[in-house]
Amino acid sequence: MYENHFKERYLVNHLYMNYLEEFSPEEILGYKVFSFGKVVLSVESIIYLVVFIFFSYLMLRFVRKIVYNVTTLDEAKKYSIFTLFKYFYITFCVVVGLQILGFNITLIIAGSAALLVGLGLGIQNLFSDYISGIVVLFDSSIKVGDIIQVDGLVCQVREIKLRTSLVLTRDDKYIVIPNSNLTKNSIINWTHNGSAARFEVNVGVAYGSDVQLVKSILVEATKENQHTLPNPQPFARFTDFADSSLNFSVFFWTHDVFRVENIKGEIRESINQKFASRKVEIPFPQRVIHQKS
Repeated sequence: MYENHFKERYLVNHLYMNYLEEFSPEEILGYKVFSFGKVVLSVESIIYLVVFIFFSYLMLRFVRKIVYNVTTLDEAKKYSIFTLFKYFYITFCVVVGLQILGFNITLIIAGSAALLVGLGLGIQNLFSDYISGIVVLFDSSIKVGDIIQVDGLVCQVREIKLRTSLVLTRDDKYIVIPNSNLTKNSIINWTHNGSAARFEVNVGVAYGSDVQLVKSILVEATKENQHTLPNPQPFARFTDFADSSLNFSVFFWTHDVFRVENIKGEIRESINQKFASRKVEIPFPQRVIHQKS
């Protein structure tokens, strides 16, 4: 019995050693999984590609951590710097990955150039969007979190990609804008020089009203609002002699630029209450009619 068991184990070990001799590590790594023309996909190239992708991912996370830990840059600039690096790094990784798989990059670039020349006229707007995206990310004239006004629409920039940007309107609707619209058109950036911006509320009072009293009420109502900044201080201005009223404007600064219409509404309510309590009249339009007898 023991003799038979010993013979079986010997036979198994002998077969295993023959298997290893038949399939050496070099042969396993060089095994062709797929071939197309001069391109040969082997086990070795697949392993190299997987390792390269893994370390590329770790490198991207490492760079992101470094960029976002820089205290001298604001969040918007950190986003722009890392996004630009990410796109260029991914392009580099794709080129290296194709070389690992055995593709001839020179032939691919030459073929792509010829193809792009043929399609250039048809996709020139697409290229314009990509170039505009690089410009927007590079010069940081428009950053993530900025409040901008484009085509009469006030919105907040939520994401800047290479071809398009995602913005949120005051109606809580997301809109995708081609980046070429941000570089070709005139854009009002309410928060370009900081997070606060100046706004105004206009009102008219009846002729004969105390101008100084009206100005003090406007400033008082504006200062009482919790969303307006105490510095710079709000101020009022006597702007015009209108047909039926004396027109005034009160100016204030706020950080809540995106929801400033709500703040204006609160200030108008306060002004109306203070006018009513102090007998300041907001006039109706007046017309004089001459009747011919």
